[in-house]
Amino acid sequence: MWFRRITATLQRCCVCVTVDMSNTVTYKVIPSLFRREGYLGLILPHYLWRVKLNLELLPLYYGDYMGLDKDLGKEFPSLLDSAYREYMRHLEVKKFMSRGVVTTTADALMDEAAKIMGEKHIGSLIVVKYETPIAIVTERDLLSKVLAKGMNPKKVSVESVMSYPLVKICPTTKIREAAQMMIKKKGRLAIFECGDLVGIVTASDLVRSLPEAPETLIKVDDFVTREVVTVDEKTRVKSIVDIMGERRIGSVIITSRGKPIGIFTERDLLTSFLAKDKPLDVEVGTASSSPLITASLGISVHEAAKTMALKRVRRLPIVKEGGLVGIITARDLVEAYAK
Repeated sequence: MWFRRITATLQRCCVCVTVDMSNTVTYKVIPSLFRREGYLGLILPHYLWRVKLNLELLPLYYGDYMGLDKDLGKEFPSLLDSAYREYMRHLEVKKFMSRGVVTTTADALMDEAAKIMGEKHIGSLIVVKYETPIAIVTERDLLSKVLAKGMNPKKVSVESVMSYPLVKICPTTKIREAAQMMIKKKGRLAIFECGDLVGIVTASDLVRSLPEAPETLIKVDDFVTREVVTVDEKTRVKSIVDIMGERRIGSVIITSRGKPIGIFTERDLLTSFLAKDKPLDVEVGTASSSPLITASLGISVHEAAKTMALKRVRRLPIVKEGGLVGIITARDLVEAYAK
């Protein structure tokens, strides 16, 4: 007579195996701590994954118990993968939002806001007025509404350029809903719980958590920006700021003798110049991020997201046969997933 129940280990995840009288074997993944593709300490709360198997194959499943040298992890490597993918598709924003939100006041000056963002290596600040979060100010606001117009950040208030109102969602919003809201409202998402600000979700936060799903298995080709702005390494940073502000772009590719060697972004401007009160009248070559991290045309949205998360970048120049053919950003990947 077949035994009723055994417990086995499958790739760091506990699996209960049950046999019932109708000759059905049920595998049930118990919530457990595991590591997968860079996600550390991720817990599967209140989640069960079941797979029914034919009883005729039971000797394989119960091989170890019956004295056979069988490894359930090797026999069914896709079980945990499937559970993990399904969990990630229903992930709530509270699992990956950025906590400890950094704020500024509406009457603060933009040079103060720039220094805070640069020192903390973040791209936005929540704006508070009368102790209430009311808006957001971003590195793009600074670039396009202040610097590109030749205005002095020391004489421009945050309130005059901030983006209002805040785009609000609750902590239990699912990842795809959040992605769709971000694209629809064209901005970062403020997370509120019971009226209190508890976090913020950026395009980079979403990209780090994009699941392996049909929506992310499509190729990046249709979402790549084909017109890439390039500048020579000897170009002055001040000129590049004007270019990025006028074109409302967050980066330019830096070249040397026509060959791409690096990238200069809004974040580079914040951290390397504005936060340190450094003059912009210097060549960009030494201030750019190098070497250039690229990806090949034809990769999937999920692969591009993994590369961004792993390399801690928000933009990926796309190459084909060694030549630069476009660039894709974290927001582009979010848009691809949201559709």
